[in-house]
Amino acid sequence: MAINDTHDPSLQSWVASANSPDGDFPIQNLPHGVFSTADGPARGGIAIGDQVLDMQAAAGAGLFDSAGKAVAGAAAAAGEADLRRLMATDAETRMALRRQVQALLRVDSPLRPQVAPYLVPMALVRMHMPVRPGAFTDFMTSAPHIAAARPARAQGTLPPCFHTLPIAYNSRASSVVESGRPVERPLGQHHDGTAVVFAPTRALDYELEFACLIAGGNPLGTPITMQQARQHIFGYCLLNDWSARDVQMWESVLGPFQAKAFRTSISPWVVTAEALAPFRKPMPARPADAPPLPEHLFDAGNQADGGLAIRFVARLRTPRMQDAAEPGAVLTDTDFDSSSWSFEQMIVHHAIGGCNLEPGDILSSGTLSGIDLSSAACMAEITGGRVPVAVGPAEQRLWLEDGDELAMTARASREGYVAIGFGECAGRVLPAPHVPAG
Repeated sequence: MAINDTHDPSLQSWVASANSPDGDFPIQNLPHGVFSTADGPARGGIAIGDQVLDMQAAAGAGLFDSAGKAVAGAAAAAGEADLRRLMATDAETRMALRRQVQALLRVDSPLRPQVAPYLVPMALVRMHMPVRPGAFTDFMTSAPHIAAARPARAQGTLPPCFHTLPIAYNSRASSVVESGRPVERPLGQHHDGTAVVFAPTRALDYELEFACLIAGGNPLGTPITMQQARQHIFGYCLLNDWSARDVQMWESVLGPFQAKAFRTSISPWVVTAEALAPFRKPMPARPADAPPLPEHLFDAGNQADGGLAIRFVARLRTPRMQDAAEPGAVLTDTDFDSSSWSFEQMIVHHAIGGCNLEPGDILSSGTLSGIDLSSAACMAEITGGRVPVAVGPAEQRLWLEDGDELAMTARASREGYVAIGFGECAGRVLPAPHVPAG
């Protein structure tokens, strides 16, 4: 996953939109996803500019046969409606596939006439989940967020274990959905200060997070070391961990349950670990009073490049803003430096007791709140549930309301390299379902 010629900033594509400096999907990116059109089934594709390369059709046409059996097999896996088989492919073969796709799409490619029929405009596709994950684990790696989220008696402090391990809980995998899928306001039980109430949540929130998807897993009972961890990362996506805060406050004895299980949204394009190689950076410095890292979570190389130069933005679009086609109000502007732990450390901690990770599993960073209020990554921190935030000249929000749309974007950038994006992770809030009595 070292920087190589596939990251060359001078590379351009014959797909003109891929050469826009503001685009998410230049030829240096090439993320994987699953899509469908009105006249076809779901299948795998690769984003290039404002087009999707239909990998099922391209592989079926033999465009990858000349690259050898292994690459042709990976290309076929990249065309499937669930990308887990591709994720289970070894890293060397995946990198060879990336190189071959790039060769087909380069501005000087002699195969342009053969490739062009397999491009589909993004405007005509519907995106689907890239995988059906077997497991979803949510971490809490931001010190400002966890300090703000603690009970009143401990607010502003960190749990004793925060600097010795990445804190996490096992969340719900079956309710993870692709961007664009609406979010019905969940019903739940909460305490209104006088009595226990069963009703639609009154405190619907978002959490801006970043996630990795697991490549090849580990056998049950076999830990993963820091030296092995990066080879277990296939790629990354944006994640919104929708939360019902009033339900969460009432039920959290063993941890959140109904407050989180109702929905999690991810961006449908998976940016590969290879594409992010130029944007690696040192991990943030640990506080002077923090204990030394445990030996099994320390690796000098990971300290040097376990960080990622990625900026994240969350925007709220009220129904009025949607009707007026306005871009929305920025609620969060943060970066990955908010995380005190690398994804490699999260993987090692997850598997250290022998837990077997599997291809397609999702591990999320948790809410990426920074120190400043502008980088707070959820409404619970922005408003405290007490002071509404202005989202326009005549609108404000305490929590998310029915009809609101929350959209997250991100961009990886570094001087000397072409910036890449992740697409959008968005969802619109629908009213709670009606539940008949009895």
